[in-house]
Amino acid sequence: MLDSPFFPMRLLDLSVIIAYLIGITWFGGRFRDSKQSLKDYFLGGRNAPWWAIAFSIVSAETSTLTVIGTPGIAFRGDLGFLQVVLGYLFARIVIVTLFLPHYFKGEMYTAYELMQRRFGPNIRKLTAGSFLVLRSLAEGVRVFAISIVISIILGTGEMSSILLIVALTLFYTFEGGMEAVIWTDVIQMVLYVGGAILSLVVMLQQIPGGLDHVWRTAEAANKLRIFDFRFEMSQEFFSRPYSFWAGVIGGCFLTTASHGTEQLMVQRLLSAKSQIESRMALLGSWFVIFFQFSLFLVIGLILYVFYKDTGRPTPEVMDRVYPQFIWDFLPHGVAGLVMAAILAAAMSNLSAALNSLASTTVMDFWKPLARKDRSDAEYLQIARWVSAGWGAVLMTIAILAREVKSVLEYGLGIASIVYGALLGTFLLGVLTKRVGERAAMCGMAVGIVMNLYLKLGTNVAWTWYVLIGTAATFLVALVVSFVFKERECLS
Repeated sequence: MLDSPFFPMRLLDLSVIIAYLIGITWFGGRFRDSKQSLKDYFLGGRNAPWWAIAFSIVSAETSTLTVIGTPGIAFRGDLGFLQVVLGYLFARIVIVTLFLPHYFKGEMYTAYELMQRRFGPNIRKLTAGSFLVLRSLAEGVRVFAISIVISIILGTGEMSSILLIVALTLFYTFEGGMEAVIWTDVIQMVLYVGGAILSLVVMLQQIPGGLDHVWRTAEAANKLRIFDFRFEMSQEFFSRPYSFWAGVIGGCFLTTASHGTEQLMVQRLLSAKSQIESRMALLGSWFVIFFQFSLFLVIGLILYVFYKDTGRPTPEVMDRVYPQFIWDFLPHGVAGLVMAAILAAAMSNLSAALNSLASTTVMDFWKPLARKDRSDAEYLQIARWVSAGWGAVLMTIAILAREVKSVLEYGLGIASIVYGALLGTFLLGVLTKRVGERAAMCGMAVGIVMNLYLKLGTNVAWTWYVLIGTAATFLVALVVSFVFKERECLS
């Protein structure tokens, strides 16, 4: 017992973490009484201010993958990931221009209702089903990433770690719906960004020479490079994930797909009071995400210099570098606060996934296929239990994901397989009139097969998947549309 990771001084860290877990669960559960309808449960009653939605967007695209994976990228490489983040900005401009005007025509609960309006019910089910598969697989990997942090804190097994966080997050998501998700997101984002800043300050104090020494050492190791403009049409060009071309173009396509077609993000955009506020939330979120990624990359550089200067052996798994350093070297109390911040990012993303999976299941499958009419109160209860069901699914996938080497890149790679087909189909919906439902479904099938081939049969970097899948989906559907004469459905 005396050798346990939380006795005696670790009791302070553990107390901070437990206080956070109890506090955030209690806070989220307080929103239960305001949930009277599906609009309240899935869209938060459209009462949240734009800045809160902006923070929620950042929290939804940030997870434990980002917090523990991004420092590892800089630790073993350089700052080239910021090229991908630049692509995130271009994507947001595309979304507010092309997609938002369509989403705010009428009252929508999910992104895939737009597909039924444009093409028909079958493509709505196909796109919604693709999202369910995509989000459950990607989120399962993210849930596994949580267990890395908890196992460091408590020395517990992975299964018990996964069960603890999923159960607590599910509680307030089950009770409070989207409003609870948004406002807990705001608190959690402030906590994990604040925790990262605090850890950075404390880490610099442990390095003689401070930030200036870090900068000079990183520069000597060529770790300050952001842009890689090398351009040569070769296999090597397409296998580098963080070149300027792969980063900006790939990041743009990736984020246009994730924020413009995936219910996880679109649900937040639909929760805004108006299209203008939705636009402000999406564009404003980029400045926060840029600061955030820059912060975690700099932390990676500091960790590199620390381990280089001290000669300490680095953890075999890069994703353990940051949380292991926090737990081993930060002062008691500070370590607990920063670990709580990492758990905040995890719970924030998980709650968003649970609510979006439930909204898509209920609104795109259960309700359209129901044989009898139900009241809003009945559907509200169904939505809560569907959320619980998805919680069990994510725990199962997380347990199966324990062999993953880099949770950040693996999670993005999974997402990119389906994103290309989804984005290609949505672009067909808003940019063409000729293409009908059967042609769109053919294009989408080819896009998914193409990305599966890229993932399993080539060395092409994940940053190219969405662009290639989008192009394949769009072009194949256009060609097929000349074979099938179909009625336009867009109203």
